[in-house]
Amino acid sequence: MNVTIIEYGAGNLFSVRAAVERLGHVAAPGSTPDDLRAADRVIFPGVGQALSASEKLRATGLADVIPALRVPVLGICLGMQLMCERSEEGDTEGLGIFPTAAQRFGEGCKVPHVGWNRISGGRSPLFDGIDDGAWFYFVHSYYLPVNPLQLAGCHYQLPFCAAIGRDNFLGCQFHPEKSGDAGERLLRNFLAWDGHGRA
Repeated sequence: MNVTIIEYGAGNLFSVRAAVERLGHVAAPGSTPDDLRAADRVIFPGVGQALSASEKLRATGLADVIPALRVPVLGICLGMQLMCERSEEGDTEGLGIFPTAAQRFGEGCKVPHVGWNRISGGRSPLFDGIDDGAWFYFVHSYYLPVNPLQLAGCHYQLPFCAAIGRDNFLGCQFHPEKSGDAGERLLRNFLAWDGHGRA
């Protein structure tokens, strides 16, 4: 299986690659449209600032290719947020895959949200074999509101979307590559998913 991790200068490439390789797959960075088109699975990680990350995607032509992919795609943290229509961070235009927008946590809430938190309601093959209430690791200042495409939720000051899915696209706000056994199982489920049927 050709597992490609999008390399655009804003991803935690090493830890994601190591997590995939622990599952017995070769994971290679992809930085061109042709790299992504040749992939069997695509992982879209992201850390840092939304506007600069979006500009890098557009400068390399990846912003046009990602929404057109037909293989399973998993966005992680900022990668998931960039797959939405917009982010409040820098008033950034996203890729428009998920019809929602990332918002900043409000006053009275320690930002960023860093550390372990429980997710609930996992209603997807992505969460097969993962207990409801399992712990995952988060690092983020922006969040997706609860929405109809939500696959799992979390609570930090308010309920928010922890995982989302549409067609062959999936996204998670937490970092599965840093989330122990539960994160490893989620990545295994993603790599086994063919991108068809219920996300």
